[in-house]
Amino acid sequence: MTDNSTDTITAICTGMTGAGINIIRISGEKAFDIAEKIFKSNSGKSIKDMGKFSVNYGYIVDNLRKAADIQNVDKVDNVDNIIDEVLLLKMQAPHSYTRENVIEIDCHGGITVTKCILENILKNGARLAEPGEFTKRAFLNGRIDLSQAESVIDIINAKSNLALKNSVKQLKGQVKEKIFDLRNRIISKTAYIEAALDDPEHISLDGFSEELRPELENIDKDIKKMIASADEGKFLNEGINTCILGLPNAGKSSLLNCLLNEERAIVTDIAGTTRDVLKETAVFQDVVLNIIDTAGIRETNDVIEKIGVEKAKKEAGDADLILYVIDLKEGLSDTDIDILKSLKDKKIILVYNKSDLADKSFIDIDNTINIKLTEKDALFINDLNREIISSVTSEGIDKLKNTIKEIFYKGSIDTEENVIITNERHKELLISAGKSIEAALVSIESGMSEDFLTIDLMDAYGYLGCIIGESVEDDLADRIFSDFCMGK
Repeated sequence: MTDNSTDTITAICTGMTGAGINIIRISGEKAFDIAEKIFKSNSGKSIKDMGKFSVNYGYIVDNLRKAADIQNVDKVDNVDNIIDEVLLLKMQAPHSYTRENVIEIDCHGGITVTKCILENILKNGARLAEPGEFTKRAFLNGRIDLSQAESVIDIINAKSNLALKNSVKQLKGQVKEKIFDLRNRIISKTAYIEAALDDPEHISLDGFSEELRPELENIDKDIKKMIASADEGKFLNEGINTCILGLPNAGKSSLLNCLLNEERAIVTDIAGTTRDVLKETAVFQDVVLNIIDTAGIRETNDVIEKIGVEKAKKEAGDADLILYVIDLKEGLSDTDIDILKSLKDKKIILVYNKSDLADKSFIDIDNTINIKLTEKDALFINDLNREIISSVTSEGIDKLKNTIKEIFYKGSIDTEENVIITNERHKELLISAGKSIEAALVSIESGMSEDFLTIDLMDAYGYLGCIIGESVEDDLADRIFSDFCMGK
């Protein structure tokens, strides 16, 4: 891989749409030199004479056009090579996002003017930054570790306030601090063993394995706790893939509209109105639902509806949560029970809909589920979460939302003190580190000598180090940062 880490890079950091302002960033050794060529300050100061961290008003000019030399603002007003009136931010290394010399230009938010400024920068010696390259340089230059770098993309993609809050905590070093603590505890014990092996006359290992056991057990518990948080972390960052399922005309699309608080899906009294899957996102109480409304499942000769039914079954198989909608007036049918049994490994909430139309004496769920059920079927259904709602009056919707939150977040999502793992790469490395710690514990139990323990302990140390990027292959780093947007 070609080393281009010393190039001066540039990119547009804001979206390429009409806006109040756009921002173009330059980072690298030549950033100030390039800015000197294209920026004429209103004060007449050169870039080198400006404060190390300063905001400066002036003009971006095309210094390669044939025009009079520009020495001061009076001449700028009379030449034809002005591109835009801007604010220029100067940030001198190492106190910048990348720990390099950085220039940021705040220009007017037109697409054409922004592109002209970028092209002018490129013509004067910078190259276009790759996706995520500014953050990659912040990592390579030691301003942030890899877990903090990865949290940047999570901040950009956050779907809820809580997801944003958790990502900011990781950016501030929450994961890094925990990994540092675990590694320090491992390396201190490993160093003692190595020292004792090198100098057995002065350092004794007698009884050390038994002293080491409780510490490794505590480390193992801490790692397992972090791994256990990964499921919540995944749902926190990515949302809960939720499939609304049920027979035709049970009120699935009405439930979707109710969760979204808008009329997104077509609702009629005609069974089979929904023929394709409809995907929407609902956010409530910092819970994100990636909702999929599906066609009602039934036997049909309609070719289009049959395709919709097959799609519904596939989406149900991939979902994290099934909201199975039942017409409260009709109760469960044999078809409902067969469908539910095929989804027995899924998290399911039975949603009894149309409570506004049902006889109030019929609202007791325990009565409704006894209709035409064998004892075995009743036992199966009784194990499921159940809620009564009306998608017309919104009765029971808040309770349904609370039930969803309790299922996936155990009633609360606490990121104040607990470290929540949101990155699959981190989870896999924690699993590997945990296995190494467990192997060391097995060795202690088997009475193995201490030098065998150091192998597993150093493996765990290395896996944890990969989380924060202490030893990471170039291709992995490239892959991580390629997921970033341009300009970040």
